[in-house]
Amino acid sequence: MQVKIQVKTLKAALAACVLFGAASASASEPMMTYEKQNWSWQGIFGTYDRGQLQRGLQVYKSVCATCHSLKYVAFRNLADFGYSDSDIKAFAKTFEVDNAEPNAEGAMFKRPGRPDDYFPSPYPNDNAARAANNSALPPNLSLIVEARAGGADYLYALLTGYKDAPKAVKMNEGMSYNTAFTGHQIAMPSPLSDGAVEYKDGTKPTIKQMSTDVTAFLAWASEPNLEQRKSMGIKVMLFLFAFLFVLIAMKRRTWADVH
Repeated sequence: MQVKIQVKTLKAALAACVLFGAASASASEPMMTYEKQNWSWQGIFGTYDRGQLQRGLQVYKSVCATCHSLKYVAFRNLADFGYSDSDIKAFAKTFEVDNAEPNAEGAMFKRPGRPDDYFPSPYPNDNAARAANNSALPPNLSLIVEARAGGADYLYALLTGYKDAPKAVKMNEGMSYNTAFTGHQIAMPSPLSDGAVEYKDGTKPTIKQMSTDVTAFLAWASEPNLEQRKSMGIKVMLFLFAFLFVLIAMKRRTWADVH
Protein backbone atom coordinates (compact mmCIF):
# COMPACT_ATOMS: atom_id res chain seq x y z
CA MET A 1 0.00 0.00 0.00
CA GLN A 2 2.86 2.35 0.91
CA VAL A 3 4.56 1.61 -2.43
CA LYS A 4 1.37 2.47 -4.36
CA ILE A 5 1.03 5.73 -2.48
CA GLN A 6 4.65 6.62 -3.23
CA VAL A 7 4.13 5.84 -6.94
CA LYS A 8 1.05 8.06 -7.06
CA THR A 9 2.94 10.83 -5.29
CA LEU A 10 5.82 10.52 -7.75
CA LYS A 11 3.43 10.69 -10.72
CA ALA A 12 1.76 13.80 -9.29
CA ALA A 13 5.15 15.44 -8.78
CA LEU A 14 6.23 14.64 -12.33
CA ALA A 15 2.97 16.03 -13.70
CA ALA A 16 3.46 19.21 -11.70
CA CYS A 17 6.99 19.56 -13.07
CA VAL A 18 5.76 19.12 -16.64
CA LEU A 19 3.05 21.74 -16.15
CA PHE A 20 5.49 24.13 -14.50
CA GLY A 21 7.99 23.62 -17.31
CA ALA A 22 5.34 24.24 -19.95
CA ALA A 23 4.18 27.36 -18.16
CA SER A 24 7.75 28.61 -17.83
CA ALA A 25 8.44 27.98 -21.51
CA SER A 26 5.27 29.83 -22.47
CA ALA A 27 6.15 32.73 -20.19
CA SER A 28 9.66 32.93 -21.63
CA GLU A 29 8.41 33.27 -25.22
CA PRO A 30 8.64 36.89 -26.37
CA MET A 31 5.33 38.66 -26.94
CA MET A 32 4.68 39.72 -30.52
CA THR A 33 4.51 43.49 -30.95
CA TYR A 34 3.23 45.37 -33.98
CA GLU A 35 3.97 48.83 -35.27
CA LYS A 36 1.18 51.27 -34.46
CA GLN A 37 -0.65 52.56 -37.52
CA ASN A 38 -2.60 55.80 -37.81
CA TRP A 39 -6.17 54.57 -38.27
CA SER A 40 -8.90 57.11 -39.03
CA TRP A 41 -11.40 55.62 -36.56
CA GLN A 42 -9.13 55.82 -33.52
CA GLY A 43 -9.63 58.45 -30.84
CA ILE A 44 -12.78 59.97 -29.37
CA PHE A 45 -13.74 61.74 -32.59
CA GLY A 46 -12.38 59.15 -35.01
CA THR A 47 -14.58 57.96 -37.89
CA TYR A 48 -14.31 55.47 -40.72
CA ASP A 49 -13.04 56.72 -44.06
CA ARG A 50 -15.82 55.81 -46.53
CA GLY A 51 -13.47 55.74 -49.52
CA GLN A 52 -11.12 53.44 -47.64
CA LEU A 53 -13.99 51.13 -46.70
CA GLN A 54 -15.11 50.90 -50.33
CA ARG A 55 -11.59 50.05 -51.45
CA GLY A 56 -11.30 47.48 -48.65
CA LEU A 57 -14.53 45.87 -49.81
CA GLN A 58 -13.01 45.56 -53.29
CA VAL A 59 -9.95 43.81 -51.86
CA TYR A 60 -12.06 41.45 -49.78
CA LYS A 61 -14.30 40.47 -52.70
CA SER A 62 -11.44 40.09 -55.19
CA VAL A 63 -8.90 38.37 -52.93
CA CYS A 64 -10.10 37.33 -49.48
CA ALA A 65 -13.58 36.02 -50.38
CA THR A 66 -12.09 33.08 -52.30
CA CYS A 67 -11.07 31.47 -48.97
CA HIS A 68 -12.53 33.45 -46.06
CA SER A 69 -16.15 33.89 -45.02
CA LEU A 70 -17.75 37.06 -43.66
CA LYS A 71 -20.83 35.36 -42.30
CA TYR A 72 -21.90 37.97 -39.72
CA VAL A 73 -22.13 40.83 -42.24
CA ALA A 74 -25.24 41.34 -44.36
CA PHE A 75 -25.20 43.06 -47.74
CA ARG A 76 -27.65 45.67 -46.44
CA ASN A 77 -24.99 46.81 -43.95
CA LEU A 78 -23.03 48.27 -46.86
CA ALA A 79 -25.36 51.26 -46.69
CA ASP A 80 -22.85 52.52 -44.09
CA PHE A 81 -20.39 53.01 -46.95
CA GLY A 82 -22.67 55.47 -48.72
CA TYR A 83 -24.04 52.96 -51.23
CA SER A 84 -27.62 53.38 -52.46
CA ASP A 85 -30.24 50.63 -52.30
CA SER A 86 -29.79 49.94 -56.01
CA ASP A 87 -26.00 49.68 -55.58
CA ILE A 88 -26.44 47.18 -52.75
CA LYS A 89 -28.93 45.10 -54.74
CA ALA A 90 -26.56 44.99 -57.71
CA PHE A 91 -23.61 44.03 -55.49
CA ALA A 92 -25.58 41.31 -53.69
CA LYS A 93 -26.50 39.73 -57.04
CA THR A 94 -22.82 39.11 -57.78
CA PHE A 95 -22.87 36.43 -55.05
CA GLU A 96 -24.68 33.09 -55.06
CA VAL A 97 -26.29 32.05 -51.79
CA ASP A 98 -28.05 28.90 -50.62
CA ASN A 99 -31.81 29.33 -50.63
CA ALA A 100 -33.37 28.72 -47.21
CA GLU A 101 -36.15 26.52 -48.63
CA PRO A 102 -36.00 23.72 -51.24
CA ASN A 103 -37.57 24.12 -54.68
CA ALA A 104 -40.79 22.44 -55.84
CA GLU A 105 -38.90 19.17 -56.36
CA GLY A 106 -37.52 19.26 -52.80
CA ALA A 107 -33.95 20.03 -53.83
CA MET A 108 -31.85 22.79 -52.31
CA PHE A 109 -30.54 25.33 -54.79
CA LYS A 110 -28.50 28.51 -55.06
CA ARG A 111 -29.84 31.89 -56.12
CA PRO A 112 -28.46 35.43 -56.58
CA GLY A 113 -27.94 37.25 -53.31
CA ARG A 114 -30.36 39.83 -51.93
CA PRO A 115 -29.69 42.78 -49.57
CA ASP A 116 -30.99 40.81 -46.56
CA ASP A 117 -28.58 37.93 -47.21
CA TYR A 118 -25.25 37.58 -45.45
CA PHE A 119 -21.94 37.21 -47.24
CA PRO A 120 -21.80 33.50 -48.16
CA SER A 121 -19.00 31.14 -47.25
CA PRO A 122 -16.78 30.06 -50.16
CA TYR A 123 -17.01 26.43 -48.96
CA PRO A 124 -20.02 24.24 -48.16
CA ASN A 125 -18.51 23.09 -44.83
CA ASP A 126 -15.32 23.10 -42.73
CA ASN A 127 -14.09 19.79 -44.12
CA ALA A 128 -14.24 21.13 -47.67
CA ALA A 129 -12.41 24.26 -46.53
CA ARG A 130 -9.63 22.20 -44.92
CA ALA A 131 -9.32 19.95 -47.96
CA ALA A 132 -8.82 22.98 -50.19
CA ASN A 133 -6.25 24.63 -47.91
CA ASN A 134 -3.73 21.95 -46.99
CA SER A 135 -5.74 20.94 -43.87
CA ALA A 136 -5.80 24.53 -42.55
CA LEU A 137 -9.21 26.09 -41.83
CA PRO A 138 -9.43 29.69 -43.10
CA PRO A 139 -10.99 31.75 -40.28
CA ASN A 140 -14.19 33.72 -40.60
CA LEU A 141 -13.15 37.37 -40.95
CA SER A 142 -16.28 39.01 -39.50
CA LEU A 143 -14.67 39.56 -36.08
CA ILE A 144 -11.00 39.00 -36.90
CA VAL A 145 -9.86 42.49 -35.87
CA GLU A 146 -11.54 42.27 -32.47
CA ALA A 147 -10.56 38.62 -31.94
CA ARG A 148 -6.81 38.99 -32.44
CA ALA A 149 -4.42 40.62 -30.01
CA GLY A 150 -3.12 43.75 -31.65
CA GLY A 151 -6.33 44.23 -33.62
CA ALA A 152 -5.94 46.23 -36.82
CA ASP A 153 -2.19 46.68 -36.29
CA TYR A 154 -1.75 42.90 -36.15
CA LEU A 155 -3.75 42.30 -39.33
CA TYR A 156 -1.86 44.98 -41.25
CA ALA A 157 1.47 43.59 -40.00
CA LEU A 158 0.42 40.09 -41.05
CA LEU A 159 -0.58 41.12 -44.57
CA THR A 160 2.64 43.05 -45.08
CA GLY A 161 4.87 40.63 -43.16
CA TYR A 162 5.56 38.00 -45.83
CA LYS A 163 9.31 37.70 -46.41
CA ASP A 164 11.83 35.18 -47.67
CA ALA A 165 12.74 32.85 -44.82
CA PRO A 166 16.20 33.31 -43.32
CA LYS A 167 18.66 30.60 -44.26
CA ALA A 168 18.85 29.43 -40.65
CA VAL A 169 15.10 28.76 -40.52
CA LYS A 170 13.87 25.35 -41.68
CA MET A 171 10.44 25.80 -43.22
CA ASN A 172 7.81 23.08 -42.99
CA GLU A 173 6.21 21.88 -46.19
CA GLY A 174 3.46 24.15 -47.48
CA MET A 175 4.25 26.95 -45.02
CA SER A 176 5.17 30.59 -45.72
CA TYR A 177 7.44 32.81 -43.65
CA ASN A 178 5.75 35.78 -41.97
CA THR A 179 7.42 38.13 -39.51
CA ALA A 180 4.13 39.01 -37.74
CA PHE A 181 2.85 35.46 -37.22
CA THR A 182 3.66 33.54 -34.04
CA GLY A 183 6.41 31.06 -34.91
CA HIS A 184 6.81 32.87 -38.27
CA GLN A 185 5.38 29.93 -40.24
CA ILE A 186 1.86 30.37 -41.62
CA ALA A 187 -0.23 28.07 -43.80
CA MET A 188 -1.70 30.95 -45.81
CA PRO A 189 0.53 32.08 -48.68
CA SER A 190 0.84 35.80 -49.32
CA PRO A 191 -2.64 36.81 -50.56
CA LEU A 192 -1.67 40.21 -51.97
CA SER A 193 0.62 41.41 -54.72
CA ASP A 194 1.06 44.83 -56.26
CA GLY A 195 -1.72 45.50 -58.76
CA ALA A 196 -3.89 42.60 -57.59
CA VAL A 197 -6.95 44.88 -57.51
CA GLU A 198 -7.92 47.70 -59.86
CA TYR A 199 -9.36 50.40 -57.63
CA LYS A 200 -12.38 52.22 -59.01
CA ASP A 201 -11.18 55.54 -57.58
CA GLY A 202 -7.78 55.30 -59.26
CA THR A 203 -5.77 54.70 -56.07
CA LYS A 204 -2.51 52.86 -56.73
CA PRO A 205 -3.00 49.26 -55.51
CA THR A 206 0.28 48.57 -53.72
CA ILE A 207 0.52 45.81 -51.13
CA LYS A 208 0.64 48.37 -48.30
CA GLN A 209 -2.34 50.29 -49.69
CA MET A 210 -4.46 47.17 -50.13
CA SER A 211 -3.44 45.90 -46.68
CA THR A 212 -4.48 49.22 -45.13
CA ASP A 213 -7.81 49.29 -46.97
CA VAL A 214 -8.87 45.71 -46.28
CA THR A 215 -7.83 46.05 -42.63
CA ALA A 216 -10.07 49.12 -42.33
CA PHE A 217 -12.93 47.20 -43.95
CA LEU A 218 -12.53 44.29 -41.53
CA ALA A 219 -12.27 46.69 -38.58
CA TRP A 220 -15.65 48.07 -39.65
CA ALA A 221 -17.02 44.51 -39.99
CA SER A 222 -15.91 43.79 -36.42
CA GLU A 223 -17.47 46.97 -35.02
CA PRO A 224 -19.91 48.57 -37.49
CA ASN A 225 -21.64 50.60 -34.77
CA LEU A 226 -18.44 52.30 -33.59
CA GLU A 227 -19.40 55.76 -34.88
CA GLN A 228 -22.89 55.60 -33.36
CA ARG A 229 -21.42 54.48 -30.04
CA LYS A 230 -18.93 57.37 -30.01
CA SER A 231 -21.63 59.86 -30.96
CA MET A 232 -23.85 58.64 -28.12
CA GLY A 233 -20.93 58.81 -25.69
CA ILE A 234 -20.21 62.43 -26.61
CA LYS A 235 -23.89 63.36 -26.17
CA VAL A 236 -23.97 61.70 -22.75
CA MET A 237 -20.83 63.55 -21.64
CA LEU A 238 -22.26 66.90 -22.80
CA PHE A 239 -25.46 66.18 -20.89
CA LEU A 240 -23.53 65.30 -17.74
CA PHE A 241 -21.48 68.50 -17.94
CA ALA A 242 -24.64 70.59 -18.44
CA PHE A 243 -26.31 68.81 -15.53
CA LEU A 244 -23.25 69.49 -13.35
CA PHE A 245 -23.49 73.22 -14.01
CA VAL A 246 -27.21 73.15 -13.12
CA LEU A 247 -26.42 71.42 -9.82
CA ILE A 248 -23.69 73.96 -9.01
CA ALA A 249 -26.10 76.84 -9.73
CA MET A 250 -28.80 75.27 -7.57
CA LYS A 251 -26.34 74.70 -4.74
CA ARG A 252 -25.17 78.33 -4.79
CA ARG A 253 -28.74 79.64 -4.83
CA THR A 254 -29.84 77.34 -1.99
CA TRP A 255 -26.93 78.30 0.26
CA ALA A 256 -26.68 81.95 -0.77
CA ASP A 257 -28.13 83.26 2.55
CA VAL A 258 -26.05 80.96 4.75
CA HIS A 259 -23.02 82.75 6.25
